[in-house]
Amino acid sequence: MPELSQDAERVRAPLPFGVAEVTGPSMVPTLHHGDRLLVHYGARVRRGDVIVLRHPFQQDLLVVKRAAERRDGGWWVLGDNTYAGGDSTDYGVVPDELVLGRVRFRYRPRSSGRRSPLAVVGWALSSARPVLSARSASRRLRAR
Repeated sequence: MPELSQDAERVRAPLPFGVAEVTGPSMVPTLHHGDRLLVHYGARVRRGDVIVLRHPFQQDLLVVKRAAERRDGGWWVLGDNTYAGGDSTDYGVVPDELVLGRVRFRYRPRSSGRRSPLAVVGWALSSARPVLSARSASRRLRAR
């Protein structure tokens, strides 16, 4: 169920950005275990954005989910992987004060075992990408 490493918490810095590491499968295929994220803390959240939040029941745990819709009292959040769980279907609406920021960019580190030139080129082309919002909400987001 954990989504971000414990040291992902932003240290007081002059810029509102921080780096987090993904752990767990709940955001596959958008994010994978080991991905690094550039998080814009305090950014305005809109429907479809990938966000970082404190877990409602275990607030020392940070998780990353997609903001599915605005509801009374906060955000209904869902993981992109329907089978992983650990989203608002388990803990309900997430209050605004627990939403920390919006994910802007994803960096996927190179695996040590893949050294062929073709593997390096493939990694270089897919390792760094912006994390886009799902503006045209999928059927999964509309269904709940």
